[in-house]
Amino acid sequence: MNWLIAPIIFVLAMAIPGLAGVCLGGEDIVIFHAGSLSVPFAQIATAFEREYPGVRVVREAAGSRTCARKISDLHRPCDVMASADYTVINQLLIPEYASWNIRFAGNEMVIAYTPKSRYADRINMSNWFKVLLLPDVATGRSDPDSDPCGYRTVMTCKLAELYYKRPGLAGQLLSKDLENMRPKETDLLALLETGEIDYLFIYRSVARQHGLRFILLPNAINLKDPDHASFYKQVSVKISGKTPGTYIIKHGAPMVYGLTIPKNAPHPKGALEFVRFLLAPGKGMKIMERNGQPSVLPAPSFTYGAIPDTLRAYARPVTQR
Repeated sequence: MNWLIAPIIFVLAMAIPGLAGVCLGGEDIVIFHAGSLSVPFAQIATAFEREYPGVRVVREAAGSRTCARKISDLHRPCDVMASADYTVINQLLIPEYASWNIRFAGNEMVIAYTPKSRYADRINMSNWFKVLLLPDVATGRSDPDSDPCGYRTVMTCKLAELYYKRPGLAGQLLSKDLENMRPKETDLLALLETGEIDYLFIYRSVARQHGLRFILLPNAINLKDPDHASFYKQVSVKISGKTPGTYIIKHGAPMVYGLTIPKNAPHPKGALEFVRFLLAPGKGMKIMERNGQPSVLPAPSFTYGAIPDTLRAYARPVTQR
């Protein structure tokens, strides 16, 4: 299909009624998803179950790389895998455990805090790194080997060093408060809310969903803006690879979420209907956008040919990497 007409087909497909016309028996659809998807996916699951009586959505939140390893290493049954970084699916699941990947939502990095945080009345977009380096300030972040928010935090710090022209800044930020690192960013919310840490590197959507204050970062370092892709690409992070002792180099890029249905999904029919419901603009994506995670549909996919026919309206083919 010509990629130029893909957006038109996408709109027409969404206008066709009867999305829920498929009959599903009583079954549990198992979803592994990024921690930053917990709030919108809880709401989407409730809406889906209302449309499909007798079906139950069972959700497991974890760092996206941990989710992928539950499938590849632990061989856990999973019907849908949704990652905060679409490349996790490409690098850890395709081609052995999944055939395709659809990019569906965006986000950005912020620094969250509460009124109880030290220097909450002074921190801003210009001085945030100076505040975080103060000896009496405690900062939290997630583990780069488990969670995309973790390696995106590292990238944000490295980009800040370049943007503010402060050699050594990234090392200073990343070597501080290592005891406050956790497997996924949402694990740190309780520490922030109880005052055990003052600031947290996290996604804007999560900060907003939990009613936290947050510092917006310049587009040159927040990993949000496709117009800054070439600047983002200047930084990289080395993280654990597909097998023990191997490594992957992640380069800075605008953040985009991705999803797939694993090859051994126990309920492929239900999984397909859940994904269709999730990606529908008036249904799941409406909930995603209400929670601060904007749609990127229809997005380019190098796995377009393997995407099920009923989902192809949500993607467009690309031929060159």
